[in-house]
Amino acid sequence: MTVPVHPLVSPWGRFGLYSFYVDAPEPAIVDTGIASSPAEGMAPALAALGKRIEDVRWILLTHGHIDHIGGAFALWELTGRRAQVVIHEADAPMLRSRQAHVDEYTAARGRYLNDPDGAAKIRAATDAVISGEMEPTRLVRGGETLSLGGDVTVSVHAMPGHTPGSVAYAVDGQDAVFVGDAVQVHGAANGFPGYADPAAYRDSLRYLRDELRPRHLYLGHPYRRADGVPYGVELDAVQAREAIDQSLTAEGRVTEAACDCLRAGFQETPSPYSPFAPAADALGYDGDPTLEPSPFFTSMHGYREQFDRSARAEPTA
Repeated sequence: MTVPVHPLVSPWGRFGLYSFYVDAPEPAIVDTGIASSPAEGMAPALAALGKRIEDVRWILLTHGHIDHIGGAFALWELTGRRAQVVIHEADAPMLRSRQAHVDEYTAARGRYLNDPDGAAKIRAATDAVISGEMEPTRLVRGGETLSLGGDVTVSVHAMPGHTPGSVAYAVDGQDAVFVGDAVQVHGAANGFPGYADPAAYRDSLRYLRDELRPRHLYLGHPYRRADGVPYGVELDAVQAREAIDQSLTAEGRVTEAACDCLRAGFQETPSPYSPFAPAADALGYDGDPTLEPSPFFTSMHGYREQFDRSARAEPTA
């Protein structure tokens, strides 16, 4: 059977947050937006489809960022705590603890933003938009198959890179794949692709292109082409291949600029992109690097960690 998929959009500041309703015998929602999303976005949209949010039985989380897991506890509550909440074990701490989001900030992008109040701002954001800390009901690693009732199954595929625990969910038999933020193209509203581990991100894109080969690709945000024009969040087979190829091309350009910068050595400057200003210049990037989630510094820190690992692995004379 072909399982209908319906996008559910919820407002959040300058963003629209996208979730997807999988109309299976045991209905699923992929990603949950923020705390207000289930009541203000999902429930009315489902009612317009003649569906009830109380009947959702699966909550499938593609990764642990606040705009994807923030509404998980609230949605789980609206289902009478009957839905199974699924997340990769590597990102599960982000669902269990608001503090994990603060720790992620201070360990990576916060090191470059020079904001003494940065950690406190992240904590305030998590208090505002994460509906509750919770233990997932099912942890995955990739390779699992979830039964959504009848003959509908969803396979889980590890897609690390954007986060360590990013996953794709594929509706078996119809090549419909939900990737959250694992396909960044040229970035979303902040105009830069964001990933914590560049090598893993590149490998995941190749796996998606060569192994999963989606005919229907569902993105977490309207990511942008090289000309700045955004895709929608529902891509057909041709658009999916283009978005994946553009993502690889963009990552290649960023790799070259970042590695040139790292090989030259850090030079602290007044630039808002310091100490990665040469990389921003080489890429022609002039976006605001302080806007959360600050994909510029997230990715640059990923390249720095990769570069440092390579340097430590080199044999000494």
